[in-house]
Amino acid sequence: MALSKNSNSSNNNKKNVSYISVPSQIINSLSSSSLQSLLVSPKKSSSRSSNTNRFSFSYRNPRIWFFTLFLFSLFGMLKLGFNVDPISLPFSRYPCSTNQPLSFDGEQRAESHLGLALNSNSSSGYSNSSEISQSDGGKNGTLLTEEGDFWKQPDGLGFKPCLGFTSQYRKDSNSILKNRWKYLLVVVSGGMNQQRNQIVDAVVIARILGASLVVPVLQVNVIWGDESEFADIFDLEHFKNVLADDVHIVSSLPSTHVMTRPVEEKRTPLHASPQWIRAHYLKRINRERVLLLRGLDSRLSKDLPSDLQKLRCKVAFQALRFSPRILELGNKLASRMRNQGQYLSLHLRMEKDVWVRTGCLPGLTPEYDEIVNSERERHPELLTGRSNMTYHQRKLAGLCPLTALEVTRLLKALEAPKDARIYWAGGEPLGGKVVLEPLTKEFPQFYNKHDLALPGELEPFAKKASVMAAIDYIVCENSDVFIPSHGGNMGHALQGQRAYAGHKKYITPNKRQMLPYFMNSSLPESDFNRIVKDLHRESLGQPELRMSKAGKDVTKHPVPECMCSDRQQQQR
Repeated sequence: MALSKNSNSSNNNKKNVSYISVPSQIINSLSSSSLQSLLVSPKKSSSRSSNTNRFSFSYRNPRIWFFTLFLFSLFGMLKLGFNVDPISLPFSRYPCSTNQPLSFDGEQRAESHLGLALNSNSSSGYSNSSEISQSDGGKNGTLLTEEGDFWKQPDGLGFKPCLGFTSQYRKDSNSILKNRWKYLLVVVSGGMNQQRNQIVDAVVIARILGASLVVPVLQVNVIWGDESEFADIFDLEHFKNVLADDVHIVSSLPSTHVMTRPVEEKRTPLHASPQWIRAHYLKRINRERVLLLRGLDSRLSKDLPSDLQKLRCKVAFQALRFSPRILELGNKLASRMRNQGQYLSLHLRMEKDVWVRTGCLPGLTPEYDEIVNSERERHPELLTGRSNMTYHQRKLAGLCPLTALEVTRLLKALEAPKDARIYWAGGEPLGGKVVLEPLTKEFPQFYNKHDLALPGELEPFAKKASVMAAIDYIVCENSDVFIPSHGGNMGHALQGQRAYAGHKKYITPNKRQMLPYFMNSSLPESDFNRIVKDLHRESLGQPELRMSKAGKDVTKHPVPECMCSDRQQQQR
């Protein structure tokens, strides 16, 4: 507080008077006696009373009192009328905050592509509405999070990763790893997550054949033109080291095999068993020493012996780690979401090619529906299946992606907080970002990788769709809640990854049962919300036994082959 003194020389025997400038907030909280103690200096001894009597009238004059109070009140109103830095207010709720925009890494401010300003990851200047500052009585003033039902994690029933291979598997490994005269070449296709699935199967097939695996070749994607190689996406040395006890992996064919013309096989049937693989490929690879396989998507059976199921989990959840620079950037973006508290990730499938492939319509305008129908007529081979079904039949069967409006209503029914921070993964929606307005109006803290990245961070990967998909994968994997608007390879991969990480919340939209209520315009919103929430009570990522679902992928349902429960007496 400012202090000024006016004092005369001792020869004049005048009293020293102190004037104190006090903020209006303090004045309102003081009694008149307290106020007088601030304004009036303590009385001196009686020996000087005769010299001060001529000044005492000022303290007892009510006009002086009213004038003083008026000045203080005017000063307070002026302070409140301007944008005052809270640090100047001694009783500010956020005494360490500033009015300057916060920035990532203390450098720059990132602007959302949806017109939303992103705040910094600084913890000192921002308090999320879901957090409570416990500076008094807490531990070092740490932030505690209010956990509503939406953020509450499912009961994992004590299941944890459990990859204990049998003694026979380990015994066979000794002879398989010594055998380095036959090699399996594999070309994988599709998007990044589709390629992941095929790489998993390639490792298992190499194990079945007792062959060394040449690092899989990533086929150039005809849609996105991505020419990334294995080491551009995944950590190659980590991949080799993790699987060193299971399969011998080499970066290329040895010189003794370079001139060997590989036998190419394109006729692998869907869901081939290990017995079929051995019966059709073992003699050929033993004879020719090099076997080339293409188009492995969904070719290997999902129902395998226990050790091979464990191997699939080992590849998917441990060996296939993203390359260091992708991992660094992905974790950096996830940290920017995490620094303001819990966050939800959505995988939105609203791209043009998705509507074409699924046989569904975006429902935006007749013009956009015509664009999708025309593309599908020109390329009927793009339709993924069930070509005899109409759009409405597909919609009611739950085979179409949810629209932005449907996702919004689902989130509201599940009681997602309005201030929830949402990361959305996926490509540019057909119709542009305007189609996301139902979501952004209801949940304004809505970001994607372009919104979170600082200028130049994504530039090296601008034409690499697989890298962009990997970044989305990392941010979604780190979220507190994940919801896909449609199935697909990424959703399935994340379902298994989050289960393997301790059954982190993963909400599977029950589209088939939910859509009739979406279409019922006479249903009150409160009834709709109650019904939809009830429909998803068992779809929150709880442990689900794969054994009860024949043909289900163990990398999507890792219990019980790849996870053991603390509540059961199982040998790890």
